Amino acid sequence: MWKWIILALAAYALYRLFSNDWKKKQEKSNDKTEMERKVAAGEMVKDPECGAFVDAAGTITVRDGDVVHRFCSYDCRDAFLKRLEAGGRTLPERTKNDAA
Repeated sequence: MWKWIILALAAYALYRLFSNDWKKKQEKSNDKTEMERKVAAGEMVKDPECGAFVDAAGTITVRDGDVVHRFCSYDCRDAFLKRLEAGGRTLPERTKNDAA
């Protein structure tokens, strides 16, 4: 009798383990699909420094002529500006919104 109870509890524990794993995989797949949709729709853009995807309406920006670069953090923005300066390029003076 005890063997059957222990076997049933073990089976239930395995069921719960695998069902939670399956749910997490589904959620991760849905998140990835949602991110791809946002990128395709233009709601998300890629940070030119680190490659992270950020909101297209993000506030950390640098304007380079007609192009507006958007960043995930001020550190990435500063690294981008330093990389441009090291390459011999300078951008016009930053606006108050772009200042740290």
